[in-house]
Amino acid sequence: MSAANRPVAVITGVGPGLGASLARRFAKQYAVAINARRPDYLRSLAEEIRSAGGEALEVPADIGDRAQIEAAFHLIRERLGAPEVLLYNAGSGPFGNISEISPENFEQSWRVNAFGAFVSAKAVVPEMIARGRGAILFTGATAGVKAGPKSAAFGPAKFAMRGLAESLARDLGPKGIHVAWINVDGAIKIPGREIRGLAPDAMLKPEAIAETYWHLVHQDPSSWTQALEVRPFREKF
Repeated sequence: MSAANRPVAVITGVGPGLGASLARRFAKQYAVAINARRPDYLRSLAEEIRSAGGEALEVPADIGDRAQIEAAFHLIRERLGAPEVLLYNAGSGPFGNISEISPENFEQSWRVNAFGAFVSAKAVVPEMIARGRGAILFTGATAGVKAGPKSAAFGPAKFAMRGLAESLARDLGPKGIHVAWINVDGAIKIPGREIRGLAPDAMLKPEAIAETYWHLVHQDPSSWTQALEVRPFREKF
């Protein structure tokens, strides 16, 4: 498929773990717009994708800031076209209990996980509805299902994202748009980083998760998945 004919996929929250794996996987058949706050990392990943024959656009922006999000999607439409796929992978947040988390911490976590997800979805939905197809996937976490004592900010933010995904799925599914929420239930293995106490096979491989996202985006509409969990076989649940 030539670059000019490639559909457009947007990946937010791109870092060296899952975000990069999603970008590499979807770049095989899509023109990818990659977002993060680190332009240097985006530049190196985009160059890697382009050197492999793909098409990539760096879109540095704070995904918790409405003006920056709207400007980012304007640039994507201008340079690549209207997105057919949105992979909302942004999801940082501090861990702490109610005594440790400040109101500013709470608000920032909500902005990145929930508000940014809403504004990003709102930016792509009108054209998806007009086209009659599209896919929006949200990266969730266990804290969005059962929040622990140290998830006073992160948990509520992920719960809000999950609620948004459920609402959008009910609204947009009949209009041809597949919306799904993925609970990443475990630690992701990131190249060059180790987590004390966790063996390599106790962590999720980001490239394996990316294959699951690819499958979800391309599911037959007769059997769409709305919520899904991925976890390493050694993870307790």
